[in-house]
Amino acid sequence: MAKGPTYYQRGTIDVWDFVREQGLNFHLGNAIKYICRAGYKDSTIQDLEKAIHYLQNELEHEENVSIRAGEGIPIQIRDKEFSCETDEFISEKSDRRGI
Repeated sequence: MAKGPTYYQRGTIDVWDFVREQGLNFHLGNAIKYICRAGYKDSTIQDLEKAIHYLQNELEHEENVSIRAGEGIPIQIRDKEFSCETDEFISEKSDRRGI
């Protein structure tokens, strides 16, 4: 079998073999690829930013699937509700203390 570039061949398994063995999809596989090559090809920062980009895309996709299935709350709404609940909790504690 053909070998990939050396920056993907550290350790006992090539990155693409690991991705395939784990059954990762395109976005997760690319995130792993960029994480593994960070510091070994081109810009470490650029590779890490690319990994984050693929993870963010996968996260948004999974959230959308979850929302369509009625199983999730969008992050924007969830974070806003959590913030309001936290503010109310703090206010309640302050009121009980006479603050």
